[in-house]
Amino acid sequence: MTASTIDLAVPTVHCTACKLNIEEELEELHGVESSAVDLEAKQVTVIYDPDVVDARAIAAAVEAVGYPVTESRPPPTA
Repeated sequence: MTASTIDLAVPTVHCTACKLNIEEELEELHGVESSAVDLEAKQVTVIYDPDVVDARAIAAAVEAVGYPVTESRPPPTA
């Protein structure tokens, strides 16, 4: 398996409860290896197996717990 990473812009995330809600939802999604919410950047970074789950499903999971995703993009390369 080759892991992929995606950053999701989530402008309404603002507190620890938001962070936990999103991370717990993504933890349940088959194919997601890890997720991290950056409250200051209002961004969720997700490492996932693209053979199991796609970026749309990840964004839909975030939106399902009440946080609209306004943009998704792969992280910048070095």
